[in-house]
Amino acid sequence: MTGTLADLLERDRRHVWHPYAPLPAPDPPLPVRSAQGARLLLADGRELIDAMSSWWCAIHGYRHPALDGAITAQLGRMAHVMFGGLTHEPAVALAQALVELTPEGLEHVFFADSGSVAVEVAIKLCLQYQHALGAPERRRLITVRGGYHGDTFGAMSVCDPVTGMHNMFTGALAEQVFAERPPGGFGAPLDEAYAAHLAEVVGRHASEAAAVIVEPVVQGAGGMWFYSPAIVSLLRELCDRHGLLLVLDEIATGFGRTGELFACEHAGVAPDVMCVGKALTGGTITLAATLTTPAVASAVSAGPGGALMHGPTYMANPLACAAGLASIGLLRDGTWRTRGAQIERSLNDLLEPARELEAVVDVRVLGAIGVIQLARPVDVRAATGAAVERGVWLRPFRDLVYAMPPYIVTESELEQIAAAMVAAAGAAGATVRARR
Repeated sequence: MTGTLADLLERDRRHVWHPYAPLPAPDPPLPVRSAQGARLLLADGRELIDAMSSWWCAIHGYRHPALDGAITAQLGRMAHVMFGGLTHEPAVALAQALVELTPEGLEHVFFADSGSVAVEVAIKLCLQYQHALGAPERRRLITVRGGYHGDTFGAMSVCDPVTGMHNMFTGALAEQVFAERPPGGFGAPLDEAYAAHLAEVVGRHASEAAAVIVEPVVQGAGGMWFYSPAIVSLLRELCDRHGLLLVLDEIATGFGRTGELFACEHAGVAPDVMCVGKALTGGTITLAATLTTPAVASAVSAGPGGALMHGPTYMANPLACAAGLASIGLLRDGTWRTRGAQIERSLNDLLEPARELEAVVDVRVLGAIGVIQLARPVDVRAATGAAVERGVWLRPFRDLVYAMPPYIVTESELEQIAAAMVAAAGAAGATVRARR
């Protein structure tokens, strides 16, 4: 390590608080000097394939000329302008593109500055909608266990209160209604017992609830859990039956990650409210959005207050909107679908050896998501170290070693990623056995 690099790490240790970590962090982070394509160049000269797509957002890889070019061109005009009382072409064009891209019926777009905030906006939207319809008592939300929707207070309230990362805030958060976690298996038929359970929970609490909110088909940070699209279809039916809004959180699943542009398309379902983020700008600048139908928007606009009561300072940031529009432009040619199917086939084949590891309880793949699940919590240090030794950046959590690579990843890079995942699972499993 050079003196300069050592100084950087020391200043990081003294002053920087990293996500989901104590202060100081128990392990020093890896300093990144630059990134290109699917690869990170570390300050010490090592190169790693980023199998995380920078927490699932850099779907086109790094330094894509279309994204960088759009941001640079917009920077020459203006970096930011307030959105209250003003508008600009990048925001209008992106809103129109999102309406065209998302399921039928979503016609109005509220821009936010992160996925968590998009969920907060969705919650406010649902509460204001019910209030406008003369039912202010309908202010709880119904969801399922195992979900994750963000780290702000409203979003935390609909995350799993027992197994989720926010259980220490129990009592401080709004108390929502939780059905059991959906049975696993993307290709599984509708489980009749679970369907009955879901119908009973929704029916029992409908009079006090404003909406149902779930991550469709894939629960992300709650455990990379895949479940049947038939459950999303059932939720649509139950919401219609009981006068509830259906909110689908597509922040992690949107823009092609599951093999469809949006995971709800596996179910043929259109929500009343949809949240998008992460890959919206292709991993360049933070931006999210909450979309809704004319029926919801008109009710809220005609209700008490006459407005949706939210307005982030950096709402519809022009640089981020320009990047989002460019990212959608890259998706429009459809190559993401072909590439995603190839990634799915390759990961299915390449992760098969993990099934032979003693500590592994499941291997599952959907779209450009590959998951190895262990019988115990992962030893993150051992697993990450094994992956880095093989030239791959992974970020295991809970009992999972997983990858969500950028769509531009090559077959040889996929082979390297899968080998690193198997090695990481093996290293983590060996640590588990050693501690028994």
